[in-house]
Amino acid sequence: MEIKTIVTGDLEENCYLLVEKGNCLIIDPGDEYSKIRSVIENKNVLGVLITHHHFDHVGALKLLVEEFKVPVYDFSTKEGKYTVGPFMFQMVSNPGHSLDSIRFVFEEPRVMFVGDFIFRGSIGRCDLPGGSTIEMKRSIDRLLQEKKDYTLYPGHGPKTTLEYERNWNPYF
Repeated sequence: MEIKTIVTGDLEENCYLLVEKGNCLIIDPGDEYSKIRSVIENKNVLGVLITHHHFDHVGALKLLVEEFKVPVYDFSTKEGKYTVGPFMFQMVSNPGHSLDSIRFVFEEPRVMFVGDFIFRGSIGRCDLPGGSTIEMKRSIDRLLQEKKDYTLYPGHGPKTTLEYERNWNPYF
């Protein structure tokens, strides 16, 4: 699976395009529809995954869904395992930054798309409407139960690893 990062908008939100055998999934299409669309090119879009519905993560969502007529996987979708074309992932709730925060876990390759839940060396804000430090702590504790290392792709900034965060993130 190829992972392309498209940085969008004034808040430099990371939109991700997952590509496998000409098919793709879009994660958090924040803004700049034309920029995202140019990276998609002629790939077969199978769906859009949303880690949470803050404006900087969904700015181009409506236009992409209208054009490609694909399902959206978000907090309103049942938590669990999904197979969409060649992609297999699990949706896991992790409230704290927002009530609707979820992460998408791909076992192969071992990656997670975590939105604004975890950043390299930090965590997402909990002081916005729907945020909760208590829920964030529970979500971190649940994440730390993972026995394997994963590469974490956040909603802003550089990727990191679960192992790095275990060792260096002061919130862990």
